[in-house]
Amino acid sequence: MSDLAIALDGYLKLRRALGFKLVSQEDRLRRFVAFMDGCGQTVVTARLAVEWAGSLCGPATWSSRLATVRVFARHLALTDLRTEIPPSGVFAPQRRPRPFIYTEAQVVDLMAAMTKLHPTGLQAQTYQCFFGLIGTSGLRFSEAADLLRADVDLVAAVVTIRETKFGKSRVIPVHETTAEVLRRYAEERDRCGRRRASAYFFTGDRGAKLNHSNAHKTFIDGTRLTGLRRPDESAGPRIHDLRHTFAVRTLTAWYAAGEDIERRLPELTTYLGHAHSEDTYWYLSACPELLDHARARLDASWGAGA
Repeated sequence: MSDLAIALDGYLKLRRALGFKLVSQEDRLRRFVAFMDGCGQTVVTARLAVEWAGSLCGPATWSSRLATVRVFARHLALTDLRTEIPPSGVFAPQRRPRPFIYTEAQVVDLMAAMTKLHPTGLQAQTYQCFFGLIGTSGLRFSEAADLLRADVDLVAAVVTIRETKFGKSRVIPVHETTAEVLRRYAEERDRCGRRRASAYFFTGDRGAKLNHSNAHKTFIDGTRLTGLRRPDESAGPRIHDLRHTFAVRTLTAWYAAGEDIERRLPELTTYLGHAHSEDTYWYLSACPELLDHARARLDASWGAGA
């Protein structure tokens, strides 16, 4: 094992002790260390970091790849003064795609498509409840897939999300109608011995947690079946957009009810598991409908002060 690989192990251990998961970052950094080893280099330089970050993957990831190395380089520089910290701004930052906001009719059609795609067995009901929970509670895909039986309290109608993206856990309430649908799914799920023996709430036929690629394939097939994506089109609405739709609909309802958005936004930030309120504010600029509400609220405020 090279000295750089040993330093990486120490870096990962330290950061994880502080609560960082670093799943994708570890993969990136191990690839970077392998690149450095292949070059016969033991000291990180800005040139090599930029060269690695801009190789192999598409431009959309170059900035984030370099940012990952930059943090690692800062750690190395504490003990090796020869280390160069890569500059920021070399690559254009990755832009967040504008969310696709589903209408209620589109969500209903997607749920119906699950039955058409999986006419037998429990797969259709599993995907309906899985995608439905993301849409009605704003969970991330991984948060819903990782749910254990013990995390879903259908009596109290609350779901516990453990060790989320930022290393924090949270408990969120779900609507009583959502809890009832999940209760019926759980009853059907437990009629199958393999599923009943699983620790996961959402399971495949063999009792394992939902497979990431299978769920995405089913979702894409569903969007094609409902006309949200052409048969030959790869880009289109995403599962993650169900989370975006939840956030936007919540904010829109608050505006319509005359709620104080500034006061209530931290509630949504906590509910969604965002690290900062700025991440939740993003929806205001990402959705034209919310921008219109904000402009109308601002115009009314100015008018009142005139």
